[in-house]
Amino acid sequence: MAAVSLRLGDLVWGKLGRYPPWPGKIVNPPKDLKKPRGKKCFFVKFFGTEDHAWIKVEQLKPYHAHKEEMIKINKGKRFQQAVDAVEEFLRRAKGKDQTSSHSSADDKNRRNSSEERSRPNSGDEKRKLSLSEGKVKKNMGEGKKRVSSGSSERGSKSPLKRAQEQSPRKRGRPPKDEKDLTIPESSTVKGMMAGPMAAFKWQPTVSEPVKDADPHFHHFLLSQTEKPAVCYQAITKKLKICEEETGSTSIQAADSTAVNGSITPTDKKIGFLGLGLMGSGIVSNLLKMGHTVTVWNRTAEKCDLFIQEGARLGRTPAEVVSTCDITFACVSDPKAAKDVLGPSGVLQGIRPGKCYVDMSTVDADTVTELAQVIVSRGGRFLEAPVSGNQQLSNDGMLVILAAGDRGLYEDCSSCFQAMGKTSFFLGEVGNAAKMMLIVNMVQGSFMATIAEGLTLAQVTGQSQQTLLDILNQGQLASIFLDQKCQNILQGNFKPDFYLKYIQKDLRLAIALGDAVNHPTPMAAAANEVYKRAKALDQSDNDMSAVYRAYIH
Repeated sequence: MAAVSLRLGDLVWGKLGRYPPWPGKIVNPPKDLKKPRGKKCFFVKFFGTEDHAWIKVEQLKPYHAHKEEMIKINKGKRFQQAVDAVEEFLRRAKGKDQTSSHSSADDKNRRNSSEERSRPNSGDEKRKLSLSEGKVKKNMGEGKKRVSSGSSERGSKSPLKRAQEQSPRKRGRPPKDEKDLTIPESSTVKGMMAGPMAAFKWQPTVSEPVKDADPHFHHFLLSQTEKPAVCYQAITKKLKICEEETGSTSIQAADSTAVNGSITPTDKKIGFLGLGLMGSGIVSNLLKMGHTVTVWNRTAEKCDLFIQEGARLGRTPAEVVSTCDITFACVSDPKAAKDVLGPSGVLQGIRPGKCYVDMSTVDADTVTELAQVIVSRGGRFLEAPVSGNQQLSNDGMLVILAAGDRGLYEDCSSCFQAMGKTSFFLGEVGNAAKMMLIVNMVQGSFMATIAEGLTLAQVTGQSQQTLLDILNQGQLASIFLDQKCQNILQGNFKPDFYLKYIQKDLRLAIALGDAVNHPTPMAAAANEVYKRAKALDQSDNDMSAVYRAYIH
């Protein structure tokens, strides 16, 4: 693309890495996101997606001048939706301009009418002029004082504010509509600021406040509280590795938007086994960030969507492993993790240099066994279970806990950036499994306590909604608390994290405690409640359906 003259607010076609040109808008970047060094570039938010990135000038074209050209060469459904979003944006902008011009004309007519009524006739004007001549000299001194005072008043205003008051909006820049262009709210991300991501904040810039944001640029990291002082979460978190005293390493990975064009995907071929609630979101983000991915799932129909998005199909786990450099697996439990290695499985494709990353939540004994058989055949092994749920998986905001081959962990860097917000390296194989079970033990016990509290409120005549409101204003406030309580209050138990899997994790965590003679009475009590919920046919519902164990 040839270099063009562009400015803030322009609509453009932006070329991002290997992706086709896409419609977007040049906007102000977050304050803490520095402009890349080197060639001139603009920060662009793309319509119809959650993408935003620094794009070099030579990779940009004006939207209107090249619209027909781009529509001819791009026919995809998502592309057409993005173009429709631009046209909707332009229609709203045009409507705002027309409203503003009518208002200006009405104001001008009213002023002219008022001036006509107040204009004196010539005789009156002469008499007033003669009477006022004597006062001119007397008032000159006072006038100077007033001018001086006015100058001081103007000087007290900031240069930015004066510029905003004095300079009209430049032609060609899309107008802002505070009412129509509000960012849509999402209960999924409500309360995100209360979590560990609060350290990463995107403050709205002075020239582009939150209320003026365009709805087509909704991002899953936006805080959805109604307070005016709300801050954006950081769009992009640069890769940084920080050693802890324990020897573990944390990679604060970028989300699905990356500096200077996108995450740079590894040139290694990626395989992925298991397209469940978590695996589907992970694969989607790997593809979105430009990775070459081959997929396999026991139910082959689940692969179809990803094939349409550019993935390749593997007929068996063995085929995936043999044709890929790094193969990830994300399956349901220890049995499934072992089964995928069996006939026509992973072991058949493993040979020296092949890499295998198991992302399933299993016990340390199982993952140690997997590592041994992979390594015995010359392969490299990493365990990398993930903390999160379906929504966080879709949003590329998982927390990855890894252990095993440190070199493989680093080779997976771009993959972990695409699928998660943070990853931790915890040392030798088994450590990640143990940590993951402890995390889910805490989460599962907390969920059971929430259900217990809501049912106790109900039977004692207290409002469950009021209880949630109180909790959301206190120290327990979190996106997890709010989401799960809303599920219960609405009777909506569509799975975001299967109840049967949290019960499995509690069982494994209790066994972990038993192995080291450590008591886990809270987890044991919670486990019994989940077992009762399973007996009530709640296994395939969300973990919040544990509530039903208390009301039956």
